[in-house]
Amino acid sequence: MNVILLDNVENLGKIGDLVKVKPGYGRNFLLPQGKAALATPVNIQAIEVRRAELEAAAAKELASARKRADAIKGIELVIVANAGSEDKLFGSVGPIDIEKAFENVQVEVQRSEIRMADGPIHSLGEFPVGIHLHPDVNVEVVVRVVAGD
Repeated sequence: MNVILLDNVENLGKIGDLVKVKPGYGRNFLLPQGKAALATPVNIQAIEVRRAELEAAAAKELASARKRADAIKGIELVIVANAGSEDKLFGSVGPIDIEKAFENVQVEVQRSEIRMADGPIHSLGEFPVGIHLHPDVNVEVVVRVVAGD
């Protein structure tokens, strides 16, 4: 399936690129989310006309993500969790808990933006957690898990 990208798509291309994707990916993800349009001659002309507008919107989105990254950079989140012997947690600390910790410091981060390379946290200590704000903007924060009463 050939599509024209209406947005920058990670690992696929930039605005206005003509790319070939698997039909399921195009039908179920790119088209419904407005990230691409079918590559018909009419759509190709329409995209060329709107290209400047789309690129301006993408630049605005990137600037917004960079501003959010500056606000997030350097934040150290403290999460209180119940722990047993040998500093092992009863349960784990995952993206939901990290999202709530960001809410407590009045910083807006969505759960889908949180990247935990090693999976959920199962012990006390400090852990680096990635925040993926935009395909070109990533920030790392420190999450410190401490024992509760």
